[in-house]
Amino acid sequence: MTTRRGFLAQAGGALALAARSASGPYQGGPCLSRAARGAGPTAGGSGVSPLRPERPITIARTGCGFEREPMVRPFGFKGGYLTEEWIVSSYIRSTSGKHGIGLGTQSCLWSDAKVFASTSEAGGNSFMFAMTQHALKLAEGMTFRNPLELCDALWPQVLEYGKKVTNNPALRATFALNALVSVDAAAWVLYARENGLTNFDDLIPASCRPALSCHHAKCASIPLFSYKVPVSEIKEAVDAGSFFMKIKIGQPGTQEEMLAKDMARVSEIHAVLKDCRTPYTKSGKLPYYFDANGRYEKKETLLRFIGHLKKIGAYDQVAIIEEPFDEYADIDVRDIPLRLAADESAHTVKDALTRIEMGYRAMALKPIAKTMSMSMKIAQAAFEKGVPCFCADLTVCPAMVEWNKAVAARLPAFPGIGDLGLVETNGHQNFRNWETMRRDLAYPEAHWTRTERGVFECDADYWAKSGGILEPMPRYERMYER
Repeated sequence: MTTRRGFLAQAGGALALAARSASGPYQGGPCLSRAARGAGPTAGGSGVSPLRPERPITIARTGCGFEREPMVRPFGFKGGYLTEEWIVSSYIRSTSGKHGIGLGTQSCLWSDAKVFASTSEAGGNSFMFAMTQHALKLAEGMTFRNPLELCDALWPQVLEYGKKVTNNPALRATFALNALVSVDAAAWVLYARENGLTNFDDLIPASCRPALSCHHAKCASIPLFSYKVPVSEIKEAVDAGSFFMKIKIGQPGTQEEMLAKDMARVSEIHAVLKDCRTPYTKSGKLPYYFDANGRYEKKETLLRFIGHLKKIGAYDQVAIIEEPFDEYADIDVRDIPLRLAADESAHTVKDALTRIEMGYRAMALKPIAKTMSMSMKIAQAAFEKGVPCFCADLTVCPAMVEWNKAVAARLPAFPGIGDLGLVETNGHQNFRNWETMRRDLAYPEAHWTRTERGVFECDADYWAKSGGILEPMPRYERMYER
């Protein structure tokens, strides 16, 4: 089937052949729960409803497809470049006749850079799509009570299958979780329909609610600036209201070449942004968020980079340095003064707790890359250890931004930032067809789907509709009607 943006392959098609800390739980900054706001019951019941019996759900039939979305320019990180991403859809129908459709964005480079480098860009995407198809075939005939249960059953099997497909016995767990995002999202939609739930608050498991009990009125919309983005565009974003700046470091080349490029890049950016101000931080200065995607091989190299930040006067503005080292380097970071965040190395709750023990003091959640199910559990584990979380992007489609925002808007406020959720979104900067893709939103005209002066407004309409994530997406419904 040919779609308006690319090729759609149904499951079974050609690609199937591709082979708690001492201080107690983290409380964050000011945060009012639904009960504290006096918002009353949600559309699907109370936001803190007691446990209700969960209907056993048996999966009768599945399907999936993908569409290829080109980038505006080559998108650089982890020392490589993407030119497109595949937007995957998964369909799950239960024996009751109800169904759920979920989306996911594939990123082979983010999930496992070695796999990305071992084949063509399309080849890496075909590996991951084959894993999505495999997950759906495994799911047929399975009975589950909630999506967390289904995810726990599927992802180890999908990881083992992926090791065979990619011929990589050391395949990273994020590769399997990324492949499962659309499947997991479809399961959440189906779960809501089977249990008569229409509000996301009512879907949150009781075990995860302490970490997801806030209702922020705003979420900071964090843009991303990769290696090739001109500094003039960064300044334009700030002038338009953006204030939490995510900047890719870890550029291509040897470690010395990488470090030299990174230092030059941040010097150039800071020279332009150092006098810019925002009302959302205590200092009034813009917070910087550097993401190395595991490119730094030694602690000494990172410390040299940090020393450069001090030299140019940018040190005090650094809110986060994300994933500086490869996860297999096993580097303890408790002596590094800045707040380091774990991202792709925190595949599971166990991995996240290991990172916290190593000195990581923030956790990047990715419902849109590591599944909503796994992200909820990691959020709760981090909350119990007093470690703040935020939601990072994977350059996803507009519909998936809302899934990320659903979590970000409920997390405790991040240290040093106002009463805000933090959610990165950079698809509008990088997808050529972003405005066309927005048509797939359940509420494409809703004001809370767009960034306004650097934030998403999360008003009563947003909370009542849960950002539209549980609503049908008409174009995809038509696809799977066939």
